[in-house]
Amino acid sequence: MIKVNRSFSAAIFAAAAALFVPASLGLLAPGIAAAAVLPDFTDLVDKVGPAVVNIRTTEKSKSMQPGVQGTPEEEEMQEFFRRFFGQPVPPRQGPAPRGRRPSPQQEEQQVPRGVGSGFIISADGFVLTNAHVVEGADEVFVTLTDKREFKAKIIGSDRRTDVALVKIEGSNLPRLTIGDSSKLRVGEWVIAIGSPFGLENTVTAGIISANSRDTGDYLPLIQTDVAVNPGNSGGPLINMRGEVIGINSQIYSRSGGYMGISFAVPIDEAMRVSQQLKSLGRVVRGRIGVQIGEVTKEVAESLGLPRAQGALVARVEPGSPAEKAGVEAGDIITHFNGATIDKSGDLPRLVGNTKPGANSTVTVLRKGTKRDLPVTVAEMEADQTAKKEEKKPKQEQALNALGLAVADLTEAQKREMRMDSGVVVELADGVAGRAGLQPGDVIVRLNNTDIKDARQFNALVAKLDPKKNALLLVRRGESSQFVPLRPTPQP
Repeated sequence: MIKVNRSFSAAIFAAAAALFVPASLGLLAPGIAAAAVLPDFTDLVDKVGPAVVNIRTTEKSKSMQPGVQGTPEEEEMQEFFRRFFGQPVPPRQGPAPRGRRPSPQQEEQQVPRGVGSGFIISADGFVLTNAHVVEGADEVFVTLTDKREFKAKIIGSDRRTDVALVKIEGSNLPRLTIGDSSKLRVGEWVIAIGSPFGLENTVTAGIISANSRDTGDYLPLIQTDVAVNPGNSGGPLINMRGEVIGINSQIYSRSGGYMGISFAVPIDEAMRVSQQLKSLGRVVRGRIGVQIGEVTKEVAESLGLPRAQGALVARVEPGSPAEKAGVEAGDIITHFNGATIDKSGDLPRLVGNTKPGANSTVTVLRKGTKRDLPVTVAEMEADQTAKKEEKKPKQEQALNALGLAVADLTEAQKREMRMDSGVVVELADGVAGRAGLQPGDVIVRLNNTDIKDARQFNALVAKLDPKKNALLLVRRGESSQFVPLRPTPQP
């Protein structure tokens, strides 16, 4: 029988375990094991939970109940049904008794509209939530975790940012600490508290998946993998320091339920909106009057830009601050008040946060040259609908190397479109047709040369290098965009 030293065998076992057991099981060095332990949210939830509220909304519903002017006995029967069955007596079937005319009875009831979430930001009862939670509501009720319920007043809401501010009457109420959403780091732990599907005070956890996610809305959102479902809307997104850093606003879903991606409004923007709602009841934003689009990689290469960035001006509204400043369709706005426009969505946010009446500077790239244009910001107004150009019928004509047949603009067209030059497309085929050009489009510029007439345009096209993209500035209706085309060698 062979005897083995127990301490030696224990050491051998520990070494083998270190090789095969994952560090997440806590069998490695104490420091490494501690770093691998998942966070404990219990103290955090105890701290912030009381400031998270359930929001219930109702709306008025009017209905006409057919009935007759009845006897006292029938009225007593009506009261009986209301008390014990919660509804009026069923309508009388058949004609009304002789001597009594039918009289419609109009009933106005507060019916449930929806359930959402919110959180208290001040001890005197100001509550932040989503605009879509309270939109269309006639009455708003706020319920705290201690089951106290308050009837709330809507101070204001802003659909662009999906932020609303409501007020309940109270004092010394629990409130959340406001964090700094500009300092978020992808990968850090966060929790959400709300009322998914009406289940109050539900806590879910996850990490920040992406910051400043551009979803096409007015502002970039915080993306997380925290489980958020209908009813969570308006609830807080909270970091590990117990600070609210966002308002849970929307989810990406093909089923209507959570699918691993949720979005929150950054608290920095939400607080700016809430301050205006508190003082003005609405949000005042600036505008300069341009319609913009993205600068694509192909457009950037054709213009000699190091990378695709900026906002392409598709249209300048007549009489707008941008028109008065000299901004033109086809310009690429690269800076606003010195701030870089990395993507087109940056411009409306920067301009929107500028006070109307402020003197600002727009930096544009036009024909390879940068220009600083002074502009006075106006107050944002309702979007204007662009008029569409009347399109000419397709005609059989000779096509140039870009697959285009063009004609000079008539004087009437110039007056209508407020243009001095350009050519109108009469036929688009080949590379132009595949790129989406169509009769009625107006070609304003080829590369960095303004187009005066059809003769000049065709002469320029004939000299194009078939190995390089040509860049057309094309106007359709009231909007303009760049279209890169590779010319086809002509026989």
